[in-house]
Amino acid sequence: MPIDWTDRLLEVDVGAVAHGGHCVARHEGRVVFVRHALPGERVRAVVTEDGGGSFCRADAVAVLTGSPDRVEPACAWAGPGGCGGCDWQHATPAAQRALKATVIAEQLARLAGVERDVVVEELPGGPLEWRTRMRMAVTDDGRPGLRAHRSHEVLPVGDCPIAAPGALTPVLERAWTPTAEVEIVRDAAGEVHAAELFEGARHPELGSGTAHERAAGRDWALPPEAFWQVHPHAADAVVDAVLEGVGELAPGACAWDLYGGAGLIAAPLAQRVGAGGRVVLVENDPAAAAAAAECLADLPAVQVVRGRVEKVLAGDGAQRSSTHRGGLPGPPDVIVADPPRKGLGRGLAGALAQHGAARIVLVACDPAALARDVAALAEHGHRLGALRAFDAFPMTHHVECVATLLAP
Repeated sequence: MPIDWTDRLLEVDVGAVAHGGHCVARHEGRVVFVRHALPGERVRAVVTEDGGGSFCRADAVAVLTGSPDRVEPACAWAGPGGCGGCDWQHATPAAQRALKATVIAEQLARLAGVERDVVVEELPGGPLEWRTRMRMAVTDDGRPGLRAHRSHEVLPVGDCPIAAPGALTPVLERAWTPTAEVEIVRDAAGEVHAAELFEGARHPELGSGTAHERAAGRDWALPPEAFWQVHPHAADAVVDAVLEGVGELAPGACAWDLYGGAGLIAAPLAQRVGAGGRVVLVENDPAAAAAAAECLADLPAVQVVRGRVEKVLAGDGAQRSSTHRGGLPGPPDVIVADPPRKGLGRGLAGALAQHGAARIVLVACDPAALARDVAALAEHGHRLGALRAFDAFPMTHHVECVATLLAP
């Protein structure tokens, strides 16, 4: 019969942090991934999931020997059985950053064979009231809430301490379509935009429909649904790190900005290459691509190409905002890529390596995906140069990284 420890109470010594917001313990020869615990603690944990294999998942419900890094969570929903949005509210901010640094270093060593000391940098503003973009689920009776960890259960919360000030107030004051989701943006001007997502359609309900942001020395006006950094200080931090990785570019150089969003990175790249250079921004999302074309209209070096990066590189499926036809201009002197959480993947990483760029700068929010991409590029002779990491998602296990890969 398969093992099933679900609902069993275990007493375990908590070991190292693992990727995903939990720590590793062992009991009777099996691995137990324990949430709400810290390395070095002894806890009682209730098993929440058990697929019968070599591991199970559990929540720490009692701390027998606590870590000096343990603090009282800022939110009552952050404990066992509560909201799944925050992983580390029970740890000091410094301890959270150290845990994330450990995870990045471990993933690089295990998946890419790269030994690197990592420091996760703190962003201004503290660990609370930073989240300017979030999505809420709606209960069967129309109340907005947040989902429990690894569950479809919706918790009808009355507030969220990591949400930007005022972001949730107008959303919580009204009823929404049962089982829908609510997409919320509080822009740099303080305006709250909210749209209901239901049955595949998006219905704007709050706000003017134009989100105003400020970053990279420019003002941005874009649709609320277009991608933008969640933390109010993350955009500038990422841009600075990317430009450090890019290094000096000669006037007239060519840069590719893949998964370029609304143009946050393309704008300063255009300043570096000058009017005689070329920055090719590739973005598949129609709203983001349209915003990039509009926001960067004053930069003649920028060309916006809408389409999937893989298909655009293959010369297929691109819709260009300029009159340029044919393949992407090149060869590129540098490539910047900010792919989705899953990363580039081995195939695309290999394709990029073939284009001859001296540097490939990756922006990644998942340490495992980053490590896999570093390993894939290493197969083509690229080595990891500079690496910076930012605590752009305090209280969660997520972290933003900017890595520079140097061509052989």
